[in-house]
Amino acid sequence: IFYRFKEKRKDDIWLVDFYAPWCGHCKKLEPVWNEVGKEMGGIGSPVKVGKMDATSYSSIASEFGVRGYPTIKLLKGDLAYNYRGPRTKDDIVEFANRVAGPIIRNLPSQHMFEHVQKRHRIFFLYIGGESPLKERYIEVASELIVYTYFFSASEEILPKHITLPEMPAVLVLKDGTYFVYDEYVDGDLSAWINRERFQGYLSIDGFTLYELGDTGKISVLPSLSYRTSKCQLQFKIAIYFCINFQFGYMDGNEYINSLLMDDLIIPTIVVLNTSNQQYFLPHKPIESIEDLVQFINNILEGIAEAYGGDGILQRIKRIIYDAKSTVGSVFKSSPLLGCFLFGLPLGVISIMCYGICTADSGGSDEAETSKKESTSRELTDEGTEEEAEEESSESPVEFPEREQEQKTILEKKRD
Repeated sequence: IFYRFKEKRKDDIWLVDFYAPWCGHCKKLEPVWNEVGKEMGGIGSPVKVGKMDATSYSSIASEFGVRGYPTIKLLKGDLAYNYRGPRTKDDIVEFANRVAGPIIRNLPSQHMFEHVQKRHRIFFLYIGGESPLKERYIEVASELIVYTYFFSASEEILPKHITLPEMPAVLVLKDGTYFVYDEYVDGDLSAWINRERFQGYLSIDGFTLYELGDTGKISVLPSLSYRTSKCQLQFKIAIYFCINFQFGYMDGNEYINSLLMDDLIIPTIVVLNTSNQQYFLPHKPIESIEDLVQFINNILEGIAEAYGGDGILQRIKRIIYDAKSTVGSVFKSSPLLGCFLFGLPLGVISIMCYGICTADSGGSDEAETSKKESTSRELTDEGTEEEAEEESSESPVEFPEREQEQKTILEKKRD
C-alpha cells in the first residue's frame, strides 16, 4: 500500500489509519477498520481505505503531523482531515462519505430538503446568492466539514414555517427546530457553528465532553444509572438556554466521579464549566422544570455555590487523587503485579534507610570509643607528671645524706 499511496496520493481520496504495532488502542481498532474497508468497498465509494505503520514510515507520518496512535486521516488532494469522533464503523464511514463529497451540497428542491432533514439530525444551511457571507460560510465549512454537513439552497425550497429576518442567511436545523445566525448577537460565524454543531440534548462521554470544551458552553449533565423520564425534562427547556448551556446525559457516575474527585449519588444533575473546571450541584432534588430553571438562573446570577476550580490546591488534590486511583486500579486488576511494582521499591528504600541508620550508629560508637581512649591517655599523662613531681620533690632530701656519708669517709681517711 505504501507504493500505491505514494504514487497516487493526490489523485485519489484515501482514508488512512496511522498505527503503531505496540499500541493497544490500534489493536482494538483493527477489526473495526477491516469492517470499514468492507463497507466502503461494498457501497462503491471512491474512498480507498488503508493503514500504515507510522513507526516504519515515519517520514510520511511526520508529513501529515501524526503525533499519537491510532490517527485516522482522510487525504483529499493537498488537504488532510483529522477524524476525531467515536471509533465505530458507522461513525467512521459517515465521516469518510461526508468529507469525500462536496464541502457545500446544493439542495435543488423542497423534496430534497425534506429528505436531508429526515436523514440528518443536524445540518447547516446557507440561503441566498453570492455574498461575503457565503464566502465566509464556505471557508468555515472547509474547516468544520469533519464534524457536520453544510448545504446551500434558495429561499423557495424552505417550508412555510421557516421565516428569515433578512437575506442572505445561515441557519442550523436541529432538535425539530431551527436557529438563524445573527452576526451582532452570535459573533464570529466559525465560533457560532462550532457551538451549534451539537444537538440540544445528547449522550455525553469523555470524548464529547472534551469537544464541548471548545464551544465555551457550560454542560448540564444528569448522571444516571439508567435513563429516567424525569431527566428527559431537560430537553424541553434546552432551547431556552442553548446559547450558554449544553444539555446532555451521562450513563453511570464512574467518569463524572473521577472528573469531579467526588462520589456522587445517582441520579443527580451536575453543571460543569470546562473553561475553569468549576461545577455546581443542586441543593435539593430537581423534580420539575421550574426547579431546573431556577437552578440554572442561580448559576447565571452567581448565587449558586461553585465547587472545584483550577487553583493550586485543586491541582495538588488532582495529583493525589490520580495517584491514589492509579495505585488502586493496579492492585484491583492484578494484586501480584501491584505488590511487585510498589513492594519492590519500598523494600529497597527500607533497606537503604536501615543501612544509613546503622552506619550512623556505628560511627557514633567509634567516636565515643576514640573519645574514651583520648581521655584515658590524658589521665595517664597526668599521672606520669604527678609521679615525676613527687620524685623530684623527694630527690633533694636524699642528696644531703650522701654528702654526709662522703664527708665521714674523707674524715676517716684523714685520721
